[in-house]
Amino acid sequence: MSLNIAQAAFPPTASSLPTRPLSSASSSNPNAPSLSSSTHSAATTKPTSASSVPSALPTPSSIQPLRPSPSPGLKVPSNRKTIYDRNLNRTKNAELSRASFAYLFAEMVTYAQRRVTGIQDLERRLNEQGYPLGLRLLSLLLYRPPLTSRASSSSATNPNPTRPHRILSLLQFISTQLWRHLFGRGADGLERSNNSHLEYYIMDNDPLVNMFISVPKEMSQLNCGAYVAGIVEGVCDGAGLNAKVSAHNGGTEMWPGRTVWLVKFEEGVVEREGLVEKMAKS
Repeated sequence: MSLNIAQAAFPPTASSLPTRPLSSASSSNPNAPSLSSSTHSAATTKPTSASSVPSALPTPSSIQPLRPSPSPGLKVPSNRKTIYDRNLNRTKNAELSRASFAYLFAEMVTYAQRRVTGIQDLERRLNEQGYPLGLRLLSLLLYRPPLTSRASSSSATNPNPTRPHRILSLLQFISTQLWRHLFGRGADGLERSNNSHLEYYIMDNDPLVNMFISVPKEMSQLNCGAYVAGIVEGVCDGAGLNAKVSAHNGGTEMWPGRTVWLVKFEEGVVEREGLVEKMAKS
């Protein structure tokens, strides 16, 4: 008995199966529902023939690449340049306004205030927010030219970038160049502690971070200068002179918002400083 290959490879279609007249089914069972003419015509419709399928496939040149649609909240500049294409040597025309800084910093304090157990926990979170910024600012300020020569050559880099490796030079760098970059002026004071050879003080009579923050009475010990303390601590660690920095209220009658940043270096850093001084003298 021979078997046709085409019939074995493909199952029989609806047209080749034996059909049963609908009239006989309805006559044998009077309670059976009757099919309408539209249902009958749809059931007996043959599948689309192969001739109706387009034979020509699209060529590679006619295929357009799909571009990912930008997210609703992302705005791409018209010149297609990102923040990484900007020049690092920005001028004063690109400074952030004080109102914008006040709004952003107030939101940062509000975000850090969530799920805290006390004032020390809040200051610790502000310190952690400023620490990575200090690590990056050290490299950025060493790359940029000083403020005195930026007006003459705004696009030139610092010809002799020297990373501070001594305690005094690092503290002077922080109280002058870093402070001018952050607040537009230098710090109001830099002193060494009389009680410990590990501690130094950086003073600001009217810090910008406390200017627009309203502290309630029950949190009178809070000082939002802990954010700046994190920045200073990041600069110290980036220079290899590890230290712990904390902000304290030191208001006076003339300057009620005066803040003192306590910079406490590690014992190993001070010992290395003494060895370097001995080698320099010899």
